[in-house]
Amino acid sequence: MIYNTHSVNGREEWHSILSVLHVNQILQSWDWGELKSRYGWELQRIVWQDSQTVVAAAQILTRSEIRYGIKAKIMYVPRGPVLDWNNTILRQNVLEDLRRMAIREKALFIKIDPYLPVGYGVEAHQDEKPDGVGLELADELTQSGWKESNQQIQFRNTMVLDLTTEESELLLSFSQKTRYNIRLASRKGLEVRDGTSADLNLLYGLYESTAVRNGFAIRPRKYYIDVWQSFMEAGMAQPLVVTIDDEVIAAVVMSVFGGCATYMYGMSSGQHTEKMPNYLLQWESIVRAKASGCTSYDFWGVPEVFVDSDPLWGVWRFKSGFKGDVVRTLGAWDFSCKRFGYWLYANVMPSLLRIMQMRGS
Repeated sequence: MIYNTHSVNGREEWHSILSVLHVNQILQSWDWGELKSRYGWELQRIVWQDSQTVVAAAQILTRSEIRYGIKAKIMYVPRGPVLDWNNTILRQNVLEDLRRMAIREKALFIKIDPYLPVGYGVEAHQDEKPDGVGLELADELTQSGWKESNQQIQFRNTMVLDLTTEESELLLSFSQKTRYNIRLASRKGLEVRDGTSADLNLLYGLYESTAVRNGFAIRPRKYYIDVWQSFMEAGMAQPLVVTIDDEVIAAVVMSVFGGCATYMYGMSSGQHTEKMPNYLLQWESIVRAKASGCTSYDFWGVPEVFVDSDPLWGVWRFKSGFKGDVVRTLGAWDFSCKRFGYWLYANVMPSLLRIMQMRGS
C-alpha cells in the first residue's frame, strides 16, 4: 500500500482532519502548535492519504539548540502521530516516514508520544485489562530501532471520566469520601466562578506557590499567561476559581478539544484546605465540561507505577475518588539518528531536570 503525504497550512482544514481521525488530544491542535512556534519551535503538519482519504496525521515540532556543549536538532510529535493503530501496514509506513524525515533533517533524534493505550486499570490489580495493539506496537518499535525514552515529556498514564451519563449518576459514581468533600465545600461557603483574563496574573501566582510547595519545575510567567490567554480567546480553555469571602484560594484551567475536557493546570494558595476547595473545583469543572457537550474528562496524569513512592501518589489519592478509567499509554519513544550525541543528551538532561525539580525552580 502506498500512502501519499502532504502538508496542511490552515487551521480549519487541520482541525477537520483531526475530527475525522477522532482526535481529542489538545497537543495535536493547531493552536498548540502555534503556541510552541512562539517559543523556538518550527512546525510541520503532515497528513498521510490513501487515494482521497486522509488516514494519519502528525504535528511535528522541530528545534535546534545547544545544551551542555551538545548541538542538537530535536523533533517531537506531541501526543502523535494519530492514526488507526490497528492498521499494521499504515503504522509501519508512518513510522518509517518519520524516521526518514528525521534522518533527512539531520536531527539528533525524533520523539513520538502517541495516545495509544497498552492497558486499562491499575496495573497488577484485578481490574487491569491489557491492550494488545499497544503492546504489539511496543515490540515493533523496539525491533525497528526505536527506544523507550527516559524523557517522558507528557504523563504516560491518565484517568478519563465518561461524561455521557446523567449528572446525578456521575456524582453517585464517585467514592463516598469524594461526594462528602464536595458537599462539605459547598456548606463551608466556598463559591466557584469562571475566571477571566483579569485573573491570569493571580493564577500564575497561585501556580508558582503550588510549584514551590510541591517541588516541581515550572516555566516563566509569560509562558503560562500566553497559554491561558490564547486558548481562552480560541474558546479552548476556561479557568475556574474558588473563593471564600472574595479571596481566591484555588483554581483550575480546563482545556477543551475534540469533545474532551482536560484538567491541565491546577493551583492553590495552600489556605483553607480543610474546606476541600479542590474537590468542589473538580466537580464544577466536570459539570461545566458536560454542559458544554464534552463526552469525556481527562484528569491529565496519574502515577506511572501505582505505589506510594511514586511522585504522583498524593495526586492519585485525590483523583482516584472520582472513579474514572485509568488509561496506561505507550509513552514517548525516540529514534536516534546520531547515537553518541543522543546518549550524551539523554543522560545529561534527566540529571539536570531532577536537580531543578528538587529545587522547585
